[in-house]
Amino acid sequence: MNREKILVIDFGGQYNQLVARRVRECNVYCEIYSYKTDLEKIREMKPKGIILTGGPNSCYEEGAAACDPALFELGIPILGLCYGAQLMMHTLGGHVCIAPVREYGKIEVTVDRSSRLFGDVSEKTICWMSHNDYIETAAPGFETIAYTPDCPVAAAQWEERQLYAIQFHPEVLHTVEGTKMLSNFVYQVCGCSGDWRMDAFVENSIRSIRERVGSGKALCALSGGVDSSVAAVMMAKAVGDQLTCVFVDHGLLRKNEGDEVEEVFGPNGPYHLNFIRVNAQERFYEKLKGVEEPEKKRKIIGEEFIRVFEEQAKKIGAVDFLVQGTIYPDVVESGLGGESAVIKSHHNVGGLPDYVDFKEIIEPLRDLFKDEVRKAGLELGIPEKLVYRQPFPGPGLGIRIVGEVTAEKVRMVQEADAIYREEIAKAGLDRSIGQYFAALTNMRSVGVMGDERTYDYAVALRAVNTIDFMTAETAEIPFEVLVKVMNRVINEVKGINRVLYDLTSKPPGTIEFE
Repeated sequence: MNREKILVIDFGGQYNQLVARRVRECNVYCEIYSYKTDLEKIREMKPKGIILTGGPNSCYEEGAAACDPALFELGIPILGLCYGAQLMMHTLGGHVCIAPVREYGKIEVTVDRSSRLFGDVSEKTICWMSHNDYIETAAPGFETIAYTPDCPVAAAQWEERQLYAIQFHPEVLHTVEGTKMLSNFVYQVCGCSGDWRMDAFVENSIRSIRERVGSGKALCALSGGVDSSVAAVMMAKAVGDQLTCVFVDHGLLRKNEGDEVEEVFGPNGPYHLNFIRVNAQERFYEKLKGVEEPEKKRKIIGEEFIRVFEEQAKKIGAVDFLVQGTIYPDVVESGLGGESAVIKSHHNVGGLPDYVDFKEIIEPLRDLFKDEVRKAGLELGIPEKLVYRQPFPGPGLGIRIVGEVTAEKVRMVQEADAIYREEIAKAGLDRSIGQYFAALTNMRSVGVMGDERTYDYAVALRAVNTIDFMTAETAEIPFEVLVKVMNRVINEVKGINRVLYDLTSKPPGTIEFE
């Protein structure tokens, strides 16, 4: 599918996906690539512009992440952010060194509004700084277009060569006019037309899937979550009854979720899909017996999924394609996108077994971030209550139970999670919180219930606010709501005698527990 694009070149910074997400908010398609990507490959992609991200090192250190200097000779507009800005200056002859005054947090920056980068930005604007090094002297040919009292070159440009460098982070929400700056780069500098729109994506994807599948048969891994549901409906619109959806109830779903999924996607549901439900709870519990390490659990669950699909495919007959709800963060966080370390494996990306009995895998949502998947779902006519349901990981409760997974632990976390979600909805908070769930810790502690001592498990409540699921902050749930959840969980869920609230943001934590 040909479309104009911006490339994000990743130097290992934590905001690589956020940069791409912000560009897409400007209706311009964006992809992430490692700084090690061959220059010729970049040239062949014919990007409208390139953004160099932040990174954890000093650009002047031996062995620091760098790019081919010829990148700046391609004639493609380039915007360097933080480390990317310092690297641009260092490579082209400027001087970067340890800053005499390190800047962190919200800083007032004075910008030159005559620059195409800052045309509609306030002359004094609040930006997010995070740097030990700074650009002491801009490279020859560059002029300074922004500064602070402690940072003489907060931004610089070589307008004729369309090279721009920004010391701060326009991609984070703390930079008040950051989206304007990125929009100026992609439109005013790169000349993008803004053709990344969800209605066109859905229409083009359906056409592309239809052409690719032809007369073949497809098998969709349907979990009932947002991603797989949108993928299933998109496939159904493309190939109709050539698609069979297999729903594996692995015993690691939320309370009553198996029945709810069958009600929506089963033979009596509104989508008229070929639907097969496989009840495989005991099979998964047996495979997970004694396993405590999170990545091992993910891989076991992922492999068993594939084995179940293969078995179903043989019963159905010749199946040419396996359909999965992989989305873009899955790709990048599995180490297949930029330069960032592998954060987690997924059964639909990095955790596939060596042998899969299908000709090809179709991932119709592979290019989308989570909120883009929701927009695609609405374009496909999926009801809002399904599109905006709480995200749920492929390995399910297997990664919301710390330590070994057992049927008894699944029961405890299912019941606690159901109570938590019910009280959040009663309080009218269910659409204002990005994601919330209960997880079962591996901690047991002494408690007193009635006149008896208990030695039971602690459950952790998690709730975060996030726009893109790349970064997240703890949600401030009213204390009285948390107390009500605590009372209900301890009184109604056998085996739990302590309730905790997780305050960790992402980073340094992840949204899920394992």
